[in-house]
Amino acid sequence: MLPQDRKIQRQHTRQNQNQNQNPNPNPRRSRFNNNYHGKMGSNSKADPISLTFHDSCLRMSDVQLLHGPHWLNDQILSFYYEYLSHMKYKTNSDLHFIAPEVTQCMKYMDDQELEQLLDQNQATGKPFIFFALNDNESFEAGGTHWSLLVFSRPEKTFYHFDSYGNNNTGNSVELMNKIKELLGVRQAKFRPMRCLQQANGYDCGIHVICMTDHIADYLNRYEVIDGLPALHIDTVKAKRTELLKLILSLGGKG
Repeated sequence: MLPQDRKIQRQHTRQNQNQNQNPNPNPRRSRFNNNYHGKMGSNSKADPISLTFHDSCLRMSDVQLLHGPHWLNDQILSFYYEYLSHMKYKTNSDLHFIAPEVTQCMKYMDDQELEQLLDQNQATGKPFIFFALNDNESFEAGGTHWSLLVFSRPEKTFYHFDSYGNNNTGNSVELMNKIKELLGVRQAKFRPMRCLQQANGYDCGIHVICMTDHIADYLNRYEVIDGLPALHIDTVKAKRTELLKLILSLGGKG
């Protein structure tokens, strides 16, 4: 299990995001507003829980995002990172997956808070850390794009994978600069990586999930990221169906 403090941190982040929502949000930002679970109170019967898995909770509205051409919210990515941590790579303690709402909160912490969070998550000395990162620049629920930042301690490098050009480079560099000294790698390099580009305007979250899988599998075998082969488009096309099957196999409802 992840530390209880991480669960509290996630709940605190969601509360802040719900309390600070713009009453007239930009529709482009709605892709991450669909499910910060503000409806867990009086509307919970209308949006029942599909699956509770470790620290993640998927509601039916979250799962429905996998059925059609929709952007993925943080709940889907968080669930998958929990699955990777607690099942697929349970025996590989070198790989560490930080959920997107935790990554978002890290952007606004001071050094003391950030160091405490990294220590609580036992991330400080990990060889490889995955950050699912969106381009939201405030505590308000929002954002328009997901990308993936992966820290490789053996290579002293932060690798950035963006399925939409270099759209999220600024946010990834900012996060790297904020945490690299706390991770003991002040001289770490930033390396933007060429990767498979999304063919539409809504699959950035699926690309992050697929790239996380692809890189984790490669690291599990070779323990470096350099030399990573390209992700195949067929993997991306099949992933939504695979995620739905995974949720059902774990006892969820689709």
